[in-house]
Amino acid sequence: MKRYSVFAIARQAMSYHQGWERAWRAPEPKKEYDVIIVGAGGHGLATAYYLGKNHGIRNVAIIEKGWLGGGNTGRNTTIIRSNYLQDSSAAIYDKALQLYQGLSQDLNYNVMFSPRGLLMLAQTHHEVRGYLRTVHANQLQGIIKTEWIGPAKVKELVPIMNIDGPRYPVLGALYQAQGGTARHDAVAWGYARACSDMGMDIIQQTEVKGVRTEGGVVRGVETTKGYIGCKKLGIVVAGHSGQVADMAGFRLPVEAVALQALVSEPIKPTIDVVVMANTVHGYMSQSDKGELVIGGGTDSFNNFTQRGSFHHIEETLRALIETFPIISRLKMLRQWGGIVDMTGDRSPIISKTPVGNCFINCGWGTGGFKAIPGSGWAMAELVAKGEPGPLAADFNMWRFREGQFIDESVAAGVAH
Repeated sequence: MKRYSVFAIARQAMSYHQGWERAWRAPEPKKEYDVIIVGAGGHGLATAYYLGKNHGIRNVAIIEKGWLGGGNTGRNTTIIRSNYLQDSSAAIYDKALQLYQGLSQDLNYNVMFSPRGLLMLAQTHHEVRGYLRTVHANQLQGIIKTEWIGPAKVKELVPIMNIDGPRYPVLGALYQAQGGTARHDAVAWGYARACSDMGMDIIQQTEVKGVRTEGGVVRGVETTKGYIGCKKLGIVVAGHSGQVADMAGFRLPVEAVALQALVSEPIKPTIDVVVMANTVHGYMSQSDKGELVIGGGTDSFNNFTQRGSFHHIEETLRALIETFPIISRLKMLRQWGGIVDMTGDRSPIISKTPVGNCFINCGWGTGGFKAIPGSGWAMAELVAKGEPGPLAADFNMWRFREGQFIDESVAAGVAH
């Protein structure tokens, strides 16, 4: 990798980056690969990376119908935490958190991981009981450090917060000091460069139009650049998982909805932790550029739009302004929506499918960014070995038929 002086960087900027070394190759697809991953978002790229690093499988193509990281990876609020109630959830999210802690060194790419701490506000007595249950569960699991703190400590950590709101008083919070944020596009770019350096092909602007099978076993995919053969196929496409599964001939228990988010105009540093207010389904942190990154709820109807809607912004901010009065005069800089795929128990699917050598990773709902490294680690093991490892075993797609739910929606009150 080349190193550039300050003057060289300025010269490249003035010339619109002509001659700038590409971070990853842009090859034409080969006729066949050992593994094809559909979806060049964080989860797909992480899957490819750990296939190469952990299992030595490098004849891999990552196919993306748009641009790399242009889906949910680039359309989220970058929250990272692992203090989930259920044992299976806690294990895979904590694996992700551990990997995030060393990801910049592992990839030799600064993903801007910021373990600034994360608060989940309890603004009802029901939430107090729920979060205390989570603290006890995490203690029994023995792998996650989280604690219950009172209103005074919350106020100390976030001085701009109004803890005495008449509708939404702060009764305490679930606090994970190791939680925080990372730079979403840097995570995708870091994995992409590492995959490319291992000889993998990242094929953008190429849509999968069909999945070819013979005798119940996957053989390849039909794309807008022609047919590409493969020995194994991994479907990792978030909100469009159901559509690609239909192409392969099986049905998924997921639905797609749009999740709302926005950022404010940049201001001076005012909040240095991540705050989630699940009663009103609003969460907020401050970016390195000074913008307040604010997440809202999901649309109440199935859709595939990536645009925000004003009614959700109004609902989210109307409640957050009571808790954070300082934000009432800020202007919104931009808003957007991400297409999330939701399962009935609000937990993911990392699973074999009814089609031989075809594997699926989906259903992360509104909390997929935080899971990227752990998800990729588990999915890579599944694809490489043909059977799930301990991280993925409980997240099979047949659990819904058997009633073995991993219910995080009831546990957390929100799937984020």
